[in-house]
Amino acid sequence: MSVCIRLSVKGSNNKPFYRVVVTDSRFKRDGKFLEIVGHYDPKKRPESIHLDMDKIKEWVAKGGNLTPAVKKLIKEKGLSI
Repeated sequence: MSVCIRLSVKGSNNKPFYRVVVTDSRFKRDGKFLEIVGHYDPKKRPESIHLDMDKIKEWVAKGGNLTPAVKKLIKEKGLSI
């Protein structure tokens, strides 16, 4: 089982928001997940980014892989792993 930390899309047409979730890489993008570790709303001004870095670091230590989109959000927030 390969665990990854990625974005899951929620919301309606033209009003998307994203959850940062920990999931098995075999699951669908918006399917089952293990834990929600943050969320991102690109429609708000300024963009709303909330990440639980303690949980993200915990999952990375356990072998979780960050997707490029999540790495970009962490960098925009001014944080590092």
